[in-house]
Amino acid sequence: MDNQVGRIRHVCSCQNCQDSPQGKDAEEHAAINRVLATLDERGRRLLAGLLAQQHGRGGLELLFQITGLSRNTIRRGLREIQAGVPGTTQRIRQAGAGRPRVEKKHLL
Repeated sequence: MDNQVGRIRHVCSCQNCQDSPQGKDAEEHAAINRVLATLDERGRRLLAGLLAQQHGRGGLELLFQITGLSRNTIRRGLREIQAGVPGTTQRIRQAGAGRPRVEKKHLL
């Protein structure tokens, strides 16, 4: 796995890439993973969902192998694409998510 823009790039585990690591499919899968490494979590989810949708039957499982994203994440991306989710907002995560602030945690 390579490190790019602070995110570890996944190495595809599909049978085509295992059989022919220098083949056309392996190059395409590596390119997908390079792009995913530069996106935020919403962008990764939407791109994986779009690619799974384009592939059709078996697309979800293939994208799982190519990207290493969970099946639930890819399904969520598919649902968001099909539902026509509006454009991005300023926040990626919902308000209140994450660890509590240190100031709140250690009140004296």
